[in-house]
Amino acid sequence: MTGGAQLTQDETKPRYEVFHTACAAREVVDHVTSRWGIWVLISLQSNDLRFFELRESIEGISEKMLAQSLRALVEDGLIWRRVEPTTPPQVTYGLTEFGRDVGEPLGELFDRITRRLPPPA
Repeated sequence: MTGGAQLTQDETKPRYEVFHTACAAREVVDHVTSRWGIWVLISLQSNDLRFFELRESIEGISEKMLAQSLRALVEDGLIWRRVEPTTPPQVTYGLTEFGRDVGEPLGELFDRITRRLPPPA
């Protein structure tokens, strides 16, 4: 082969084996695309929200499911959590750079879907 770089066997392998159940990236995808994870990411796109604001913005989510979803997304590095030492503590959540990268296409997906649907009755 002349001109250009050759790829070695190692350079052609995917970084993560996302179709294998033990893949770390697959776990993050599962959290993002979970029933509530996707709504949390979309809700945080426009601004940072406190726990109760998130709960009110996502109809149908229980406090337990919101707490579980937030915990998983924080552990994955998609959102950050800030606790203000007040009584009671004020907990605020927002998107990390990684969370914005992942959340942006999700917001675009929902925009595309809602543009195609007939107007609500």
